[in-house]
Amino acid sequence: MRALFIGNSFTARNDVPALVARLAESRGKRFEHRLISAGGASLRMHWNRGEAQDAIRGEPWDYVVLQEQSTLPVKNARRMHENVRLFDEVIRGAGARTALYLTWARRHAPETQRAITEAYTTIGAELGAVVVPAGVAWERLLARDDQSYPELYDADGSHPTLAGSYLAACTFYGTLFDERPAAGDVPGLTRAEEELLRESAWATVAERTAGSR
Repeated sequence: MRALFIGNSFTARNDVPALVARLAESRGKRFEHRLISAGGASLRMHWNRGEAQDAIRGEPWDYVVLQEQSTLPVKNARRMHENVRLFDEVIRGAGARTALYLTWARRHAPETQRAITEAYTTIGAELGAVVVPAGVAWERLLARDDQSYPELYDADGSHPTLAGSYLAACTFYGTLFDERPAAGDVPGLTRAEEELLRESAWATVAERTAGSR
């Protein structure tokens, strides 16, 4: 599988695409990837620069993953949807499929997750795009009463720790490959932490897949 990622530090931090590739390797699969990223960038900023469109057309991709600036779905979902539509037309024209990286709310504003989720799922349904529910997996884990999970947020309350990125990567793997992520060896996480994050991601993917049938 080949995927082009377009986004910002929510994708680049801890190299989410490489974590997905590690998960694929543990299942005997190959996941080739490229990342076009700029700090704090929105999809419109990427569009205006033009590099992303050239990359979409320049190589054969199975998926092109779009990650919008993290607060724009809350502040202006209409603008976000416009941005996604622009890219989706180019992606379809290149013979690839659009995948949307549904991200998480800031630590201090968990109530905004609903708006983020709705913004991504609405445009995903309109375009027939794949929605990778990473933010929903975060929400699921953060709702646990026992708090027996690794810290997902970095000190700024926005960016992911390694655990947060691994949870997102597991959600990507489960969504794109349609199977439960297998055990791997990720330096910086214990086996117990890895297992908890994998299971939370897969439960989220399986629940949303069942709900769409």
